[in-house]
Amino acid sequence: MVRQPDPNRFPEPGHVTADILITGGTLVDGTGAPGTPGTVAIEGDRIRLVPAGAPPPAAARTIDATGRVVAPGFIDLHSHSGLWLLAEPLHEPKVRQGITTEVIGVDGNSYAPFDDPRALRDFVELNAGLDGHPDIAYDWSSVETYLGRFDGRISLNVAFLVGNSALRIGALGWDDVPADQHATGRMQAMLREAMEEGAWGLSSGLDYPPGSYATTAELADLTREAGRNGGFYHTHVRYPLGDRFLDPFREAIEIGRRGEAPAHITHFYHRRTFPGPPEQLLALVDDARAEGLDVTFDAYPSEWASTRLLILIPTWAQEGGPARTKERLGDRTVRHRIRRELAERGVLFAGAGGLRNVRIGYLARPEHARWEGRPLGELIDATGSDPVDALCDLLLAENLRPNEVTPGPHTDGIRRFLRHPIGMVGTDSTFLGARPSPRTYGSFPRILGQFVREEGLLGLEEAVRRMTSAPAARLGLRDRGVLRDGAVADIVVFDPATVRSNATADDPRRYPDGIEHVLVAGRPVVADGRHTGATPGRALRHGID
Repeated sequence: MVRQPDPNRFPEPGHVTADILITGGTLVDGTGAPGTPGTVAIEGDRIRLVPAGAPPPAAARTIDATGRVVAPGFIDLHSHSGLWLLAEPLHEPKVRQGITTEVIGVDGNSYAPFDDPRALRDFVELNAGLDGHPDIAYDWSSVETYLGRFDGRISLNVAFLVGNSALRIGALGWDDVPADQHATGRMQAMLREAMEEGAWGLSSGLDYPPGSYATTAELADLTREAGRNGGFYHTHVRYPLGDRFLDPFREAIEIGRRGEAPAHITHFYHRRTFPGPPEQLLALVDDARAEGLDVTFDAYPSEWASTRLLILIPTWAQEGGPARTKERLGDRTVRHRIRRELAERGVLFAGAGGLRNVRIGYLARPEHARWEGRPLGELIDATGSDPVDALCDLLLAENLRPNEVTPGPHTDGIRRFLRHPIGMVGTDSTFLGARPSPRTYGSFPRILGQFVREEGLLGLEEAVRRMTSAPAARLGLRDRGVLRDGAVADIVVFDPATVRSNATADDPRRYPDGIEHVLVAGRPVVADGRHTGATPGRALRHGID
């Protein structure tokens, strides 16, 4: 009888049987199970765990992880890098946090599908204050051709969502008009094709036109199509809705209920100005899950928010796309209406949260450079302008591209959301300007350093689960987010005693401490705390990965 080789048995020591061996570390496998001492062998792009007591195979390279944690690479459920990565493929702010996969196409603002090249360029212009306007070739049209731009050219993986703004532009244009049956069918067909080409679901950003013009019913119809194709609904909620507290989140849950598909609420957070405590928001999620709905959320661990400065302008003024938006911003009658509406919303007052205290996040023109990173109120005072005139003039002079950084969630709410058993992590990272939100450089290390090690808010193994297997399950990734035999070798090695975020509001572009090695598909992209220059990342495809 011929004995067949045992695929689980390592060859004899002394032969080079692994590409990389990680020895001496504590394996925190991403499932929430207690960490255990162990050795990880990497063969090609896959993991092989060395059985306890078995001699390790020889390897071409060994990483000594003594005193370190070996974990699956972190998965970021919200990143504004859908264009930025194509211009800055090393993506150091993210990989040096241990992030090996991030979700793009968020907030309804995806850059595919676009059949019309002019529409793509216009959408990039409209959204430049959030995702940037890098000097790259905008030469794709479909999801397939867009995703192909990432493969083997970036340092981490991306999972793409189809934004409902792209669908609306393709089916209805840029205006605030209802979606009839024909338009809805067109959007559903576009979404279905996009998912066949690798998208993981649908996103919405209901503060950003033209996607914000969608009704609850329209979004439920699209969510149903995403669910039929194995995807989910990922939403930046409609914050101005109803009581501006619970009602936006009720709508998100209702869309999942009507669409009979999973609903994921992204950058879930609580402001001190809300009329009730964060527990009321969490109760909405708990009640929905008790009803049998698949509702999840992510939160970012930073007190600083960031988005395009254009968000301060009412959505009706942005109807019709960037050219018509700029026409309105230059119209004195329109500015008078904007001024009245901002006054009614309380945005023009001088206290915290008012327009004067918005920190300008990105300015391109040399004559404006001195205002970058400073409050808008300083520009208003220096020019002697009316606040609305100063805002509109700046947007026009900078071609709609300025970014803003503002106070966001409060720390107490962050703690409550991170403690919740279904809470996950999305950095909501933006990359524009000299002083972006510190969440871009420090989200995952802050959780591991401050909230796990220093405050004991949750255990290390549980924190790693929230960053790895939980988001992998939300996406539907089969071979990532865990350390097990046959899984893809997306791995981070960090020092639990020193890991910490160094990014602050005043100095946000600082890399963290303690993230020592990061591997993507078995290739080191960070070694001994430095980027290796490798770009093994790619776009992960729904239905394949």
